[in-house]
Amino acid sequence: MNSRTCTVAAAAALIAGSALAAGPVVVGGPGENPGCFKPWDASTKYFQWPAKKGPYRLALANGFVGNTWRIQMIKMAKAYAATPEMKAQLKEFKIVSTGTDVAAQIAAIDNFINSGYDAIVTIAVNPTAFAPVIKRANAKGVVIVPFDNVLDSSDVMMVNEDQLAMGQQSGEWVVKNIPSKSGKLLEVRGVPGNSVDRDRHVGFRKVVEAPGSKFEVVEVVGNWDDGTAQKAVADAVAVHKNFDGMFVQGGSTGAVRALIDAKHKMIPVAGEAENGFRKLCAERSKDGLVCASLGQSPGLVAISMKAAVSALQGKVMPQMISVPIPTATHPNFKSGENYFPNLTDNFFTTTDFPPCGVTLKATDIMAKDEKNN
Repeated sequence: MNSRTCTVAAAAALIAGSALAAGPVVVGGPGENPGCFKPWDASTKYFQWPAKKGPYRLALANGFVGNTWRIQMIKMAKAYAATPEMKAQLKEFKIVSTGTDVAAQIAAIDNFINSGYDAIVTIAVNPTAFAPVIKRANAKGVVIVPFDNVLDSSDVMMVNEDQLAMGQQSGEWVVKNIPSKSGKLLEVRGVPGNSVDRDRHVGFRKVVEAPGSKFEVVEVVGNWDDGTAQKAVADAVAVHKNFDGMFVQGGSTGAVRALIDAKHKMIPVAGEAENGFRKLCAERSKDGLVCASLGQSPGLVAISMKAAVSALQGKVMPQMISVPIPTATHPNFKSGENYFPNLTDNFFTTTDFPPCGVTLKATDIMAKDEKNN
């Protein structure tokens, strides 16, 4: 028996032998399926819960549901719950959206805990208000998995994409596609003060301002919104006349349309994963538009559901899971595969996570609704 087997066996014995250890215990890694459930970094600790026999009762405690990303997220949760893989694991799947009221979301989670649900996935309204409800969940052996808007806590398993890495990868792609390693870049940022905006910005600048590069970066605010980004880019082009590359955190469709409307030359653009952006990348490639499309996927909900089930099965899980960043780059934009001509521009195209075995068809997603069930 190797050392890791001994560690896991000892942890399992501790779990079984202590009535106080209804929640997870900290164990040694590596964890389950590291290609999918990748630890955030080398310092990430690992959790193990007592194994429960399925099928399970699983809930999604959503907060706000007033934008297209959240609506698609709920549809993806329902579509994933209906797949053969997940359907076999679930006795019940319940969705509740409570709006922006922190107390209402915590009350919904408490209700799920008290009603005997086995696991709850959630996009937290507030990153600091959930410590007491986490303790209550652990006391009842309920697995809670925050994703996307995660918590300021290392006591709960969480799922997200690495926003710093997303900025770095976007910067690396832009630099790679400008052989001179010089020129003027336009950076279209997100909502000011948000950690996602900050981390993507820091990652991007780390690359394009590295020694050996001679870029001038012009920065505008696009608020992750097509209309706002389109106006910001149009104004920047009117002032600066010419850019050699562009990085857009969100609102990518509007940003590229601004270039087209201004009759700006087509340039390398690293953007988000909006369907409209990918449509333009495919349609305008003949004109010189080359693109990289990296997305914060609403499909994070599916990975969180998969992580919750794995935890309930007693598998070793990283406390903070870094989901692979879904990416498509020129010239690999394919109609019906990674963009969809018949769907709206604001559909988020990142629906597949091959390392996790999660493949959701756009038609299956759009067949669902965003209502509570």
